[in-house]
Amino acid sequence: MVYDNYNALAVGCCPGMRPSEAILSIALMPRWITLCFLQVRGLPDTGKRLRGDGNIVRSVCLESGAKILDEPDIRALIGEALQRAKVPIPGCQQRQFLIKSVSAKQRPRRPADSKRTRKK
Repeated sequence: MVYDNYNALAVGCCPGMRPSEAILSIALMPRWITLCFLQVRGLPDTGKRLRGDGNIVRSVCLESGAKILDEPDIRALIGEALQRAKVPIPGCQQRQFLIKSVSAKQRPRRPADSKRTRKK
């Protein structure tokens, strides 16, 4: 599912048409990309890669590009998140690609000025 929310353009991995069932998403910001884990309660992070301390959403910043997705810690997190999903992704169902606008108001997508920096 591709959706345009208030902060970013996001590509989510979910089993059906309900965004609330999303397991993972990639949020595209003007200066970075974030891999979000959306069902993190009990998700083991042995490599200490996840940012934040939320019970629902935690993330990994993809500052070094797509190479980070091949790292063993990240692959383990993705695999575990998919395995623990509240609603599993069906293996043999025809895939759908849905584009949706989630927020009525949008922030402009422009890089932050030099005085503002991304929170770490």
